[in-house]
Amino acid sequence: MKPVSHTRPVTVIRGRVLLENGLAEDSAVAVAGTEILYAGSENGLDAALAAADLSSEPAVNDIRLARGQLAVPGLVDLHCHGGYGVDFPSADVAAARTALHRMHAAGTTTVLASLVTAAPADLLSGLEMLSGLAAAGDIAGIHLEGPFLAAARCGAQDPRWLRSPDREFAAALIAAGKGYLRTMTYAPELPGADELVDLLTSHSVVPSLGHTAASADDAGASLARAAAGLSTQAGRVPTVTHLFNGMDPIHHRAPGAVTAALRAARAGSAVVELIADNTHLDPFVVASMFELLGAENIVLVTDAMAAAGLADGSYRLGPAEVQVRNGVARLDSGSIAGGTAGMLDLVRNSVAAGVPLESALRSASEVPARVLGKAGQIGSLSVGAAADILLLDADLRLLRVLRRGVWISEA
Repeated sequence: MKPVSHTRPVTVIRGRVLLENGLAEDSAVAVAGTEILYAGSENGLDAALAAADLSSEPAVNDIRLARGQLAVPGLVDLHCHGGYGVDFPSADVAAARTALHRMHAAGTTTVLASLVTAAPADLLSGLEMLSGLAAAGDIAGIHLEGPFLAAARCGAQDPRWLRSPDREFAAALIAAGKGYLRTMTYAPELPGADELVDLLTSHSVVPSLGHTAASADDAGASLARAAAGLSTQAGRVPTVTHLFNGMDPIHHRAPGAVTAALRAARAGSAVVELIADNTHLDPFVVASMFELLGAENIVLVTDAMAAAGLADGSYRLGPAEVQVRNGVARLDSGSIAGGTAGMLDLVRNSVAAGVPLESALRSASEVPARVLGKAGQIGSLSVGAAADILLLDADLRLLRVLRRGVWISEA
């Protein structure tokens, strides 16, 4: 491989590191510019630096982690409606950037911004605003949660704007995303859902089954169709939006979409989202899913709304008014209306539930990166990946955040 010329100082982090092959002591990560220059055993660091074309003798910022501390990849959230008082569906660019900076500083170095079901004009304008943020690198793209969802399982989605898929409007949504629409939640039982899946996959948009009352057969067939449509795209597979939430419970004579999603994920042909905030899912369920499906088939997501990172109070989720009490966001109807936890909270909750640390971290970084088609670019500490690194203490509390090679803070 031809050496890359780097002119910026080199940052070296030494100690316990989550490498591609697992957590390892006596390891090192070296960063030059915005990328990772080396990741591996500390014994191989000097040779790697000597072999690199650094233009001149580099200034080295050497960080030695204390006992119990560790370095892990920046976290990747595939489902986030906002936070820190900002609602992405109704925000302007300045407000969204302020919230995103605080998310990055809290350890979520890559964010997929989510829009909820709304009036067509609002969806199109939201896509326009967010596509600009994606072009600037503030977000990794856009997730549309709707509007092609089942009224019977709409949850906090506004039922006024739910509709069956139609090709013309779906194409308009894709066009408004300017190539940055990455995923779309849909209900597979609706008329036109098969055509929607084909349209999405042909534009490299990941279909995400959710807010559905589908039968197991219909859900399974739709996931298989989506997987086939994505089969040429670097191992990408369909996802399942916040598994268990917005779906019929499993019944032994009516297994429903949940059972189909579990079978598809177990087979490696789908990835399921888990909101491990101890509100959307019981910790026992979270641990069970990791045991049954494996971390490689799970992504941890926040489903965060404007209240994330802030105190109880009144907030918005798209067109809806939301009350947050004791950290739980609900509509007046009682429906849960998004999450208030951060990605690092989900990792800690998962570990507390019994999920191995390495598994929880991979489902919060490496696996969502693969869903985005960015394996090896984000979500891992590997040569050539973006220099997104979190330094954590023994209790998995955040110490420092490096994003794209720059140390950041909330200030």
